Amino acid sequence: MKNPIRTLLLVASILSPLSVFAEPAKFVLTSTDIAAGKHMKKAQEFNGFGCTGDDLSPQLSWSGAPAGTVAYAITAYDPDAPTGSGWWHWQLVNIPADVTSLATGAGKSDQSAAPKGSQHIENDYGVAGFGGACPPQGHGVHHYKFTVHALSKKLELPANASGALTGYMINANSLGSASIEALYKRD
Repeated sequence: MKNPIRTLLLVASILSPLSVFAEPAKFVLTSTDIAAGKHMKKAQEFNGFGCTGDDLSPQLSWSGAPAGTVAYAITAYDPDAPTGSGWWHWQLVNIPADVTSLATGAGKSDQSAAPKGSQHIENDYGVAGFGGACPPQGHGVHHYKFTVHALSKKLELPANASGALTGYMINANSLGSASIEALYKRD
């Protein structure tokens, strides 16, 4: 009779190197405009409410999405806003699965630079598109979390969906996410 432990060790030693190939790719988000832990440029500052920036959404690229991804959503959120609930700067949903990058300015409210079939949700400035950073002067450093979410299905949202409803639907259908947390401050 064969030794079962020896057989198990032999099988494990043969399969062990193969397990490297079975690991899923890491889902990552990168940008040429923003970086983790670094202050954003004036290009990503809002133009209004006393801010005078260019109000351009940053360039974003992602790779390594989980298997089964049908669409993507992009969110930009400031948890430091003095509102009691943070501030939604951007929510773009139903980005087609074959799109893996957005150019600088893709968050324009006229939808002209967003991928076909995607939908901007009204941000907390009251605009369906990107709204840049504009923390209160002297309020210190704010953290802006840009996240790409891999979705298991396209989201069915009403035209006037709130940021909270959109966030709920994104999280309920998310297969995974990747983020960059950039900073901004107004003295």
